[in-house]
Amino acid sequence: MTTRADAAPPAALLNSATRHSGARCIALCLMSTASTGAGLLLPAALGRTLDLLLAHSPATRWVLYCAGIVLLLALLDAAETVLSGTVDARTTAWLRRRLAGHVLAVGPRATARFGPGDLVARLVGNAAQAGTAPAARAALLAALAGPLGGVVALGLIDPWLAAVFLAGGPLLTLLLRAFARDTTRCVADYQQVQGRIAGALAEAVAGHRTIEAAGTADKEAARILRPLPELSRAGHRMWRVQGRAAAQASAVAPLLQLGVVAVAGLLLTRHRLSVGEVLAASRYAVLAAGVGVLVGQFASLARARAAAGRLDEVLAEPTVTYGERRLPPGPGHLELRGVTARRGERTVLDGVDLVVPGGTTLALVGRSGTGKSLLAALAGRLAEPDAGEILLDGVALRELTHKDLRGSVGYAFERPALLGTTIEDALTLGLQPPSPARVREATRLARADDFVHRLPKGYATACADAPRSGGESQRLGLARAFAHDGRLLILDDALSSLDTVTEAQIAESLTRGPAGTRILIAHRASTAARADAVAWLDGGRVRAVGTHAELWRMAGYRAVFGDGGRA
Repeated sequence: MTTRADAAPPAALLNSATRHSGARCIALCLMSTASTGAGLLLPAALGRTLDLLLAHSPATRWVLYCAGIVLLLALLDAAETVLSGTVDARTTAWLRRRLAGHVLAVGPRATARFGPGDLVARLVGNAAQAGTAPAARAALLAALAGPLGGVVALGLIDPWLAAVFLAGGPLLTLLLRAFARDTTRCVADYQQVQGRIAGALAEAVAGHRTIEAAGTADKEAARILRPLPELSRAGHRMWRVQGRAAAQASAVAPLLQLGVVAVAGLLLTRHRLSVGEVLAASRYAVLAAGVGVLVGQFASLARARAAAGRLDEVLAEPTVTYGERRLPPGPGHLELRGVTARRGERTVLDGVDLVVPGGTTLALVGRSGTGKSLLAALAGRLAEPDAGEILLDGVALRELTHKDLRGSVGYAFERPALLGTTIEDALTLGLQPPSPARVREATRLARADDFVHRLPKGYATACADAPRSGGESQRLGLARAFAHDGRLLILDDALSSLDTVTEAQIAESLTRGPAGTRILIAHRASTAARADAVAWLDGGRVRAVGTHAELWRMAGYRAVFGDGGRA
């Protein structure tokens, strides 16, 4: 059972990110607003100082006021820079933790839908862009306070000055609104193309040996970079939008400033304003027309919103939910009832009924594409059936708690991921790490002990310093699975890279190794022969279940293994 995550629209995600650093955002907002307030006091102080100097009156106190305001502005700007960087880093880390945790909770579906490269691009680049939103939001109040404060100050000097400026205010508002809308669309297009390039690059890195063997490095580079013209067009559109907004603002703002200065000059000739007030009015006109600051803030918020939208697409993927039932004592009796599973439009498994008695070893046999790996994934709830039910010792898997399910089902894969700092860490990975003695016993059963002892520091060797073949990696993966005493052990192509002798030895170890039920995908007839029973998959159904000797009488079953004895 999966449930859709509480992934709200980008605005809601950014709201949550802002609340995460709420105290710092409030401090940043107050600091930015204080800086704006100090900036609004400075023109008035300068104007007053100029009037006193022109009148040859004592102005020392006002000069000190001006110096103090300038010093305060410098200190507030430095503190604002530090705090803004801290909020950006903190929010980015929070978004990355949330996205990474959600991707792991969703499982393979996330990689299947988005691709590993695109997921990395979202986790690294888009999370960093979205992480700037709280600081930009906090600074937006100060950015708005500057123009508004400038207009109010003009009105306090003389109402006509504010009236002249406000005549062009609606035009500036329309320009900013159009800029925010167009920028969001352009940034979203740009980030989508970036994700496609990252996805293609990840595919090429994963298949570098195939590319090298085929001698197609140049073709692959061209394929990866094919979206570059589209990326360039999106980037140019983005810059054109920003440039057009800046040009329009630059055309309107100076006209408004010029109008204010002209009216102030007229009022000066009529002795309604002093020279210092004219100076202050000219500075307040610049602050009131501070569209450049607003354009920058809106551009930052537009990029953050577009990036948050890409994060939200991932967070909207449904996650696996677990039940509250505990597993009763049992030998690991597994039952599939009418299980149907699809991949895209194709039905891979169609109404499968299968019973695996507790304590037995079942081999899954079938041609490529018959659903062996999918059935193995369903048996331990690494995938969800589209219909039907799977029970372990009489309890549906979807009703089990996370601890009981993952503690009772062990897996070994074709390409095991050895996670951890050392080999010991990789082998003990799990909810309840096994004891060192159990790990060493499991390593012997998996025929991996000779390889581990040859390493420079044995089990303490760093995984990065332990070069290994595909077969050696598989044996370490098997050892990890053997070390965890679950009641159900599933080997998903975990013997495919082993030589015939080693595979036979490990298949023999299964009969006297970990207790419980064992399911393995068998490619060799000799491996299937060692199992207690064989389930023959064909055409999305279980065609027959029996011992290898019983099924061998059927020509179709023998044909699965071919002349070389491999499926």
